Amino acid sequence: MPLPRPAPGTGRWWVIGTIGCTIGIALAVWLGLANSLGAVTFTDTDYKVIDDRSVQVGFDVHRSPGDSVTCTVQAQDTAHGVVGVLEVKVPPSNERSVHQQVVVRTASRAVGGSVRSCARDS
Repeated sequence: MPLPRPAPGTGRWWVIGTIGCTIGIALAVWLGLANSLGAVTFTDTDYKVIDDRSVQVGFDVHRSPGDSVTCTVQAQDTAHGVVGVLEVKVPPSNERSVHQQVVVRTASRAVGGSVRSCARDS
């Protein structure tokens, strides 16, 4: 069964609508890529509860070479409450990815640790 043809005189609007949608999608993709280029990302690699007052957290930071980054690392208890926070300065280097191992002091026994956020220093 053939598809019905558009009403006479509406073909031009279909072409304009298709071109408009294509431009809109291309613009959205371009903006998404432009905002993510050079973004600082991180990957939690491990944690180890040392004692009732500290937890060791390991993580990788991925950023543009030469960028200085500050990461916020936190320790959580069994109820997922934050019992310790540490801000870690990652100095600039020529490497795109660096591994960090830090000890977070806690107010009570932690059961886990992770990176909350990382941001490029201004």
